[in-house]
Amino acid sequence: MKEYVDYLLKSNLQYLATVGLDHKPKVRPFQFMFEQDGKLWFCTSNQKEVYRELQQNKSIELCASHNDLSWMRLCADVVFEDNMEVKEQVLKHSPLVKGIYHEATNPDFEVFYLDQIRATISRIS
Repeated sequence: MKEYVDYLLKSNLQYLATVGLDHKPKVRPFQFMFEQDGKLWFCTSNQKEVYRELQQNKSIELCASHNDLSWMRLCADVVFEDNMEVKEQVLKHSPLVKGIYHEATNPDFEVFYLDQIRATISRIS
C-alpha cells in the first residue's frame, strides 16, 4: 500500500473512470487527498454527476502518471462515509477543497475511500 500512496502523492493529478448514468465510460481529473488507517481518501460533491454515477456503480479505475513515463492503474470499489474527522482533515489538506466547501458540515461535501484495491505500476521501458 505504501508504494501506491507514495505514487499518488508524487502525481499532481489522477484520472478517475466511472460507468456513466448512460452506461458509457466517463473519465475526469481527480485529486487524491491522503491515506489514513490504510484507506485512500478522496472527496466530491453530492451535486455532481460523478456522485450519482458512484451511487449507481461503485466500481472505479484510477490512473496516475509520472514524468519518468511510468503510470499506476488502480481498480477499486468506492465507499462513501459520513466521517467528520476525515472531512476536517481534507479541508486542512487542500486549500482548493476548503475554498469550495468552507466547512466540514457543508451538506454537499462527501468523502469516500477505496476498498478492494488492486493496483499495478508500469513503465514504458
